[in-house]
Amino acid sequence: MTPHNEADKDDYADTALLPGDPQRAEWMAQTFLEAPRCINRRRGALGFTGLFGGKPVSIQATGIGVSSFLIYAHELLDHYGARTLIRTGTCGSLTAKAKLRSLVISQSAQAESAQSGQVFGLYGPAGPDPALLASSLAKAVEFGIDHHAGLTVCSDIFYHPEGRARFAVAQAEGALAVDMETSALYRISEHFGARALSMCVVVDNIETGEQTDYSERQALFTDMSRLALAVAVEAG
Repeated sequence: MTPHNEADKDDYADTALLPGDPQRAEWMAQTFLEAPRCINRRRGALGFTGLFGGKPVSIQATGIGVSSFLIYAHELLDHYGARTLIRTGTCGSLTAKAKLRSLVISQSAQAESAQSGQVFGLYGPAGPDPALLASSLAKAVEFGIDHHAGLTVCSDIFYHPEGRARFAVAQAEGALAVDMETSALYRISEHFGARALSMCVVVDNIETGEQTDYSERQALFTDMSRLALAVAVEAG
């Protein structure tokens, strides 16, 4: 138990999927896990553990942004002993080729602000576990999922006064997408010697202003959830 999590020490599996939205965490657990049980309700950040393919897997909501994400990721790694974290989130596309409803697998992640650097003393791009990345790319092809792999920019600010103009440099460097958590995931996992991967469904396009409707978003997560769980089970 921690100030933010009521789960017992052994309630979490070695592998945890990390959606931001608590409702998505609940939907994923009820839809895909065998015998899911809710192990955390504190602050509304729902957490579940169940079986997938006969192996224990946990799903823990992290909230929005680096600050919230780092609390849950840190406690999973440091207090609960998780060894593999897979983010299952949403992102905004920075390029026409990463279309709405496609999947972005973050081959690297760059923090837009200094927050991750202040925590870990590192300011450059961070990357996923190579084996998890390779597994996700192979299985995405096998499952027929429209996907892209590349650089994700991690921002602290959703409603920024500069709007999309602030991503001009990232776009020039070939960034595919922007989210608010991936860089922190890669840095904290590296810090604890754990494995990590981030995959996100494109729900809006920063360049064109296109958006998916929130009502369809749960349906959009089916392919990503299946892919993440398959990677998690293969990872052991």
